[in-house]
Amino acid sequence: MQILLVTIQIKQGHKGAFMASMLEDARGSVQNEPGCLRFDVMQDKEDPNRIHLYEVYRDEAAIEAHRRAPHYLKWRETVKDWHASEPIRRQCTTVFPAEASWRK
Repeated sequence: MQILLVTIQIKQGHKGAFMASMLEDARGSVQNEPGCLRFDVMQDKEDPNRIHLYEVYRDEAAIEAHRRAPHYLKWRETVKDWHASEPIRRQCTTVFPAEASWRK
């Protein structure tokens, strides 16, 4: 199992459009990608223009499938000019709960 933690800083004035596109990508991920086990979108309490993503994938192949998915490609193109800085990405593995409890 592979987990991605991503932090995105949105430029001022673009949050509404960014979030509409982000939620479309999140829904597409959980509804159309068998290897995507979870895709959470969270807003930072201290900075509403900072968004955190918690994505859980079955394996590296599922992450690659996500990066080729039409909804992801559309999202990436739509929001490319709305980032205030480069997203911060961290790749993790699960410790608890056990990997078996994440299976669809």
